[in-house]
Amino acid sequence: MTPNYDTIQVGDELPSLTKPPITEVQLVRYSGASGDFNPIHTVHQAGVEAGNNGVIAHGMLIMGFAAQMITNWVRPEQVRKFGVRFTGISRPGDAITVRGKVVEKFEADGERRVRCEVEAVDQTGHRKLKGEFIAAL
Repeated sequence: MTPNYDTIQVGDELPSLTKPPITEVQLVRYSGASGDFNPIHTVHQAGVEAGNNGVIAHGMLIMGFAAQMITNWVRPEQVRKFGVRFTGISRPGDAITVRGKVVEKFEADGERRVRCEVEAVDQTGHRKLKGEFIAAL
């Protein structure tokens, strides 16, 4: 159900999303889907040579998880802005949880909108990305 502007309050937490642990097969599939074939995401030795102790997940995969959390809460066409800053590396085995909260309610361009913070963390609480989005309600 789409959130209601009148009942949303600044400080409200959004429904979180926890993904299953990342797998190496998932990284290969994401490489094909995204066109990002950098071997640090799929070839263990390339990840080691790059100083990462093995393969690492695509940052955009983790951003995709954040987008999934957002569009579980509002319809994609309601999103007006979405941006993140990557803050940590994700690896196979990491279970990513995305959470967010409402930080502002306002009107712009004839729409009632909310600005929300979003972050993705792994199973140990290490942050992988931090960002925000604006949605029209």
